[in-house]
Amino acid sequence: MDDVATGQIPAPATPDRAGDILRAAREDQGLTMADVGARTRVPLRHLEAIEASDYATLPSSTYAVGFAKAYARAVGADEVRVANMVRAELGSVVRRTPEYAPYEMADPARVPSRGVAIVALGIALAVLVLVGLWYGTDLFRGGAGSTGATTTVAEVPSATPAASAPVVAPAPTPETGQVTLAATDEVWMRVYDADNKTLYLGTMKPGDRFDVPRDAKDPMINVGRPDKLTVTLNGANVPPLGTGERAIKDVRVGAVAIAARLSGAATTAAGTAGAAAGETPSPSAEASTGSATGSAGNASGTP
Repeated sequence: MDDVATGQIPAPATPDRAGDILRAAREDQGLTMADVGARTRVPLRHLEAIEASDYATLPSSTYAVGFAKAYARAVGADEVRVANMVRAELGSVVRRTPEYAPYEMADPARVPSRGVAIVALGIALAVLVLVGLWYGTDLFRGGAGSTGATTTVAEVPSATPAASAPVVAPAPTPETGQVTLAATDEVWMRVYDADNKTLYLGTMKPGDRFDVPRDAKDPMINVGRPDKLTVTLNGANVPPLGTGERAIKDVRVGAVAIAARLSGAATTAAGTAGAAAGETPSPSAEASTGSATGSAGNASGTP
């Protein structure tokens, strides 16, 4: 006799698949597939594939087991049992590759859509066009500049006769001479030679003087307020070593360096005076001036 005849109620059939267990647990809790998706953050199509035991549409067996365990935790099922059942089912399923899977933001990174590719291609073409225009414009400007330069060179010989004024060579720079540093106010300074040997170190008072040794090897100076020092070469005043806005360091104060500074100042002054007068001094006037300057220099250099 069967169970119905004996009055016994047959026991419910045990689910054969992991998907059946998950579906039963979800329905027992009154949850929808969307509720499970919100709890697990797994795409709905993957959850539906788990319930249907359609593992061939999932990315891989690892994803299948992971999604199933997340589903089980969300509905209160035994995730270890579900995971083992999924592994067993995967062993008997030949996985097929889906022909097409739409791009989803929640899925792992995939190939971007055709629209994104078209936009990227358009941007690349625009950049190439701009580069071509810039390069062509630059070549055009370069050609125009070359033509102008050629014209200028052709016109130079016609202007040559006008440049007949004599050029006065600068006076030779003395190799020796007495450089004197005099303080107009309290000022700290250090004078040293090329071997870093200190020649003077201290604070000078107003009126103090220091004669840089003539035999010093490339003497240099560090001074906090260069505008507080008066520099002379053989008694001739030299432009200040600095403006006083900041300290100076490693400035040469040998006779050759100071003479070059003095010569540069004289050349600048002569050029300024000539420009203001609007005429070139005659050779005789230059000779007279040079003679007078030389006499004055010899007189000032005499002890």
